Amino acid sequence: MKVIVVGSSGFVGTELIRQAITSPAVTSVVALARRETPVPESLKDSSDAAKLTSVVCDDFLNYSDNVKQHLSNADACIWLMAVTPRNSSKMPWDEVRKICSDYTIAGLEELSKAPRNNTTKPLRFVYVSGANAERDQSKKPWVLGDYCLMRGEVETRVLDFAKNSNNAIEAYIVKPGLIRDPQQGNIVTNTFHNVLTSVISLPIVSLHDVAATLLSQATEGIEKETLECDDITRIGGSKQSPEK
Repeated sequence: MKVIVVGSSGFVGTELIRQAITSPAVTSVVALARRETPVPESLKDSSDAAKLTSVVCDDFLNYSDNVKQHLSNADACIWLMAVTPRNSSKMPWDEVRKICSDYTIAGLEELSKAPRNNTTKPLRFVYVSGANAERDQSKKPWVLGDYCLMRGEVETRVLDFAKNSNNAIEAYIVKPGLIRDPQQGNIVTNTFHNVLTSVISLPIVSLHDVAATLLSQATEGIEKETLECDDITRIGGSKQSPEK
């Protein structure tokens, strides 16, 4: 199957690409980002880097003909592009909202119009949000309240878009907490993460489990409409960890 990964050059995207080009279920991976997506390092022997096509998109509100061509005949899309909570405080709010919300809906619109060989099944759209994103706009979290409400609003917009897409799109939400790569970091960093997550009730999930869950849901089928951190740990943990 053909899988599109949007936001492929980031932290999670790199691990997702690594696992995707190893998966026998995936025949083609289109890595869509604002910069070139390299082949990940330290690949398994079973990896097939020839599956990967890196596509640079300069404008996620107005897709070029070249980008549109690469969206055709996709079976699934995993949407990682967003501004992280940490970076959101360093950017103008309008820019944060544009990247997190406007880019996502514009991407859904393009995907829904892209030609597909198999129109009997909808394109599976896996949207990566965050554990503290709040869909109920009357419940503002006390930490990063505006950001959490905005991400929750995007979740609702994604699900509503799919429901109104005349079966062109089926959408699902994955809500990881703080994502940690056990193979990186140090005692000080990990201790800080532990304190942070206890203060704001943000669970920690492993990078491998997040990527494995996203890939599993895109290729094997969706377990339920929204996956929380416990689901990510359970599903991702059942997949073999990649060799480093």
